[in-house]
Amino acid sequence: MPTYDYACEANGRIVEVQHRMSETINNWGELCERAGIDTGDTEKDAVVRKLATGGQVVRSSSLGDSAPPCASGGCGRTCGL
Repeated sequence: MPTYDYACEANGRIVEVQHRMSETINNWGELCERAGIDTGDTEKDAVVRKLATGGQVVRSSSLGDSAPPCASGGCGRTCGL
């Protein structure tokens, strides 16, 4: 699953979370829930924005022999994620 950095405009914090590409996180409450952190004094509806990062999806071909086995276990190959 890809990793994304989000910035909160209300408190200036940057938080890293993993989620599917099809998912969106719109506010501080959603971000904290996904990251497993406390919202602190920041309002849960405070706006967050996804930061442009280099993208951290790893392909199995770049892992060589260190790729983990496929989660399904049935294909006999490595999926790398």
